[in-house]
Amino acid sequence: MKKELSKYIPMIKMLAQTFGKSCEIVLHDLSQPQSSVVYTINNHVTGRQIGQPFDHLIKQVLLAKDFTDDYKANYLICTPDKREIKSSTVFLRDSTDKIIGAICINYDLSALRNIQNFCNDMLMIDTETIPSEIEPFDHVVEIVDDLIDKIISNTDVATLKRKDKIELIHFMEKKGVFLIKGSIDKVAEKMNISKVTVYSYLDEIKKMEN
Repeated sequence: MKKELSKYIPMIKMLAQTFGKSCEIVLHDLSQPQSSVVYTINNHVTGRQIGQPFDHLIKQVLLAKDFTDDYKANYLICTPDKREIKSSTVFLRDSTDKIIGAICINYDLSALRNIQNFCNDMLMIDTETIPSEIEPFDHVVEIVDDLIDKIISNTDVATLKRKDKIELIHFMEKKGVFLIKGSIDKVAEKMNISKVTVYSYLDEIKKMEN
């Protein structure tokens, strides 16, 4: 783990102890998007494991209407067993103002739902829907462009077989990269393939998923 990120671990431990076992905290290293999780505490909440990729940074954080000052608070995710999780995410910058990581707080609302009237403030969630493609603000484009760079730069695209290229496109599609207007052009350029090829891969992915 990078020293710049390890300095946040005492704060993460303090927050986890403050809010108890229902509070999971995950530290991401965004220089390695495909395996960004580098530290977790109370990971029984969602089962996040070190070495896993990010899940919600683009779809529910960067594309949220009220995303500002590098953070998004109180958005809703659900676990495979249908538990509601209230999540908040803040991006971390280095001394050069470059995004290097993120801290995600995931709070299991199961117990609090039983006393919802008493905990209305604690249970405030964002039900914003995400459009198929939007034209985001400049600061969002900067972060997503950086993620695209890191996702692709971690792979020697010149040596990839077709199925590997589809797998890489699929990873970016699942993470919401292509919700950003112009991202298909950028990915095509960086992978040295045509935009038409990216669209054909995405069509193939949709057929496989259906």
